[in-house]
Amino acid sequence: IRGKSVMVTGGGGSIGSEICRRVAAFGAARLLVIENSEPAMYAIQEQLAAAETAAVVEGHIADVRDRARVMEVMAAFKPDVVFHAAALKHVPVLERDWAEGIKTNIFGSVNVADAAAAAGATAMVMISTDKAIDPVSILGVTKRFAEMYCHALDAERVSPMRLISVRFGNVLASNGSVVPKFKAQIEAGGPITVTHPDMVRYFMTIREACDLVITASSHALGPERSEVAVYVLNMGQPVKIVDLAERIIRLSGLEPGRDIDITFIGIRPGERMHEILFAREEPTAEIGIDGVVAAHPVNPPIDVVRAWLAKLEHAIAREEREAIFGVLRDALPDFRGEAA
Repeated sequence: IRGKSVMVTGGGGSIGSEICRRVAAFGAARLLVIENSEPAMYAIQEQLAAAETAAVVEGHIADVRDRARVMEVMAAFKPDVVFHAAALKHVPVLERDWAEGIKTNIFGSVNVADAAAAAGATAMVMISTDKAIDPVSILGVTKRFAEMYCHALDAERVSPMRLISVRFGNVLASNGSVVPKFKAQIEAGGPITVTHPDMVRYFMTIREACDLVITASSHALGPERSEVAVYVLNMGQPVKIVDLAERIIRLSGLEPGRDIDITFIGIRPGERMHEILFAREEPTAEIGIDGVVAAHPVNPPIDVVRAWLAKLEHAIAREEREAIFGVLRDALPDFRGEAA
């Protein structure tokens, strides 16, 4: 990162803004923040200015879904490394507004990858999720599709750019995380709402997630670089959500069941009880970096992925739900989502 020009999409979000802060701390020469939210972009630029970083920081309003705009901004900035954090990520929201998830998470990622390659970047890192494995949700299937495109493009080696993905689970205190929600519910006197008593999730802090994203990118570009396309962050043992809720209640000086009740509201659309870190057909390997494991997913060639994209784009334009979900199931046969 030191001395490099770095671009972060979704740079005002909880993950993107921490990547910006870490990139600046690690000595980037130039940093470009891309955001479709003006307040979010302004906030991270103010934070970076207050930190008095050496990096020259720019910010541009742009939506990754706008291919021409992304191409224009990327061509002008000419980044060395691109961190692609822009995404729609709330599982129940995307189950309802699934077309928006496809436009942002799939086509937005394609736009960023193509623009990065055209601009001569040396690496692009896509932030993915454990929900991409055997996906049951729109979030999962769109992220896995974006992974496949990046990896297929990487395998083609038509440019020297490396394209990798980094998967992690729930990030504590990120936008939409259960921790701020639980705290707000406690401050309101309860109850805390949990979907199911047996629901478990992997957790890590924002700092851990972002440092490991940057570490993975440096490994992909290092002298020992391999054909690794997916880096999976080791998050330790999964945590029961109800145990987390009880712990936060006690950390607030209160007693579960006496001062604050816990109510179970049922699993929401697109959710599953346990997340999966690796697919059955994915061999894994240690890469000599604590907290990071390499996965080797089976991916189709780029011409196959582009054919699916063409069908998907056509079906989205015509709002043909069955055709859209048909393409998603062709690409990912394990996907069990339905057109609602």
